[in-house]
Amino acid sequence: MRGETAGHLGRVLRAEPGQVYELSDGERIWLARIEAVALPKRGESRIDFALIEPIAADEPTLALTLLISLIKFDRFEWCLEKATELNVAEIVPLAATRSDKPLLDAAAKRRTRWEKILVESAQQSRRLRPPLLRNPVCPAEAFAQATAPWKVLLSERSEAPALKSAFGENPPPIGTVALAIGPEGGWTDDELAQARSAGFIEASLGKTILRTETAVIAAASIVRFALS
Repeated sequence: MRGETAGHLGRVLRAEPGQVYELSDGERIWLARIEAVALPKRGESRIDFALIEPIAADEPTLALTLLISLIKFDRFEWCLEKATELNVAEIVPLAATRSDKPLLDAAAKRRTRWEKILVESAQQSRRLRPPLLRNPVCPAEAFAQATAPWKVLLSERSEAPALKSAFGENPPPIGTVALAIGPEGGWTDDELAQARSAGFIEASLGKTILRTETAVIAAASIVRFALS
């Protein structure tokens, strides 16, 4: 292990030879023992491991794709962190009609930071790999590209059925779900029509209006409880 990650493990977490860690390359997990720690004042930090044995990695039975509209970056990044902890497999940022234009213009410059947040959150929650982060797209494109057998769009409309009932009482085994969450101010009529044309069903989280970051946690938890 080299660079910033090795420096953090050595200096902040006080890694020492003989300590045992779990290492993942995104495909497998290994139990590994630290053999040497090098933390020079100048130059690259390095930690050498010896692999002990492979560890069985439990893949989630449900792959949840989150289509989430761009919101203020501090709250959007909080959404990335919590979505990772809730085992979301893929995240698609949406440049919705009611997303603030300055956020859309600045989003490309934040990708490196967002990927780092996903990796660190995956490490904290002991995931095999972080979620896949897509480039921001308009809702119409994201809706059309969604291939999940179940596609749900969160709606604040009073006639939208409750999310908990969207899958029925005894849903069949489902491998993938796409979940779309709108921006502050909600979806436009055109976006709702585009979602319906792409096969999305509307669902509600209740009568109160939730912030986007609250909706991420509530909706992802409900879907996993209903289908896992």
